[in-house]
Amino acid sequence: MKKIYLLCSQGMSTSILASMMQDCANKHKLPVEIVAYPHGKLPSVIEKWALPDAILLGPQVKYLLEETRQRFSHLNIPIIMISQEDYGMLNSDKVLKKALLAMQENKEKKNESIDDI
Repeated sequence: MKKIYLLCSQGMSTSILASMMQDCANKHKLPVEIVAYPHGKLPSVIEKWALPDAILLGPQVKYLLEETRQRFSHLNIPIIMISQEDYGMLNSDKVLKKALLAMQENKEKKNESIDDI
């Protein structure tokens, strides 16, 4: 099962979007688990639970994007922003699709890197 973590300042505002994304994934029978967390808890979540397959940041923590990418670059996973528009409109289908596409592109990139050796 793939894991997608949504991050914001407290984890509360993204929890609504995460729940809606999970409903969409379930409706389409996608093996995905989507959970929201406060940005500051990410290291302990990863340590205690599981590595995510993608990290999505809410617009309210946009300023943490580069720091998050640098801090977790060793995970070699996509770390992307949720657009203000999609977040504000709770466009869960679109956000889920962007996350899945980023995961697919990351997988293809990894395969290319292995093939280039």
